[in-house]
Amino acid sequence: MQQRISLITLGVRDLARAKAFYEALGWRGQEVQETVFFQAGGLGLVLWGRAELARDCGLADGAGTGFGGIGLAHNVRSRDEVDELLGAAERAGATVTRPAALNEIGFYTGVFADPDGHAWEVAYNPAFPLAADGTLTLPDFGRPDRSP
Repeated sequence: MQQRISLITLGVRDLARAKAFYEALGWRGQEVQETVFFQAGGLGLVLWGRAELARDCGLADGAGTGFGGIGLAHNVRSRDEVDELLGAAERAGATVTRPAALNEIGFYTGVFADPDGHAWEVAYNPAFPLAADGTLTLPDFGRPDRSP
């Protein structure tokens, strides 16, 4: 696994409030399918409903569950890399909380939790291009031919 984080997803209780906060800081995002994407240097910051993020990570939300409301993503260049990385994480002591599969948006993804319960999504999404050095550039979601 390359030392790279492609996306950080914050589970928020009120998406409109969270988006307004970041915009008040001068950030400009794109709202897509009940999420907000911000380009943050060479990675993306995503705001998404906390319960939806927990469910997507295969984890429970609520007091005493250990879910901290943050999901990290490591994007890769192929479906095979998703499978290989999930297997390597499991062999290293992680728990696969959502096996790799095509999601409802159409990209191939799975999730593992590290030994402390931090959720890592491993995803192949050709609409999120990776540069040679692994940096991620979010697509222009306003273009009809570009969607997550």
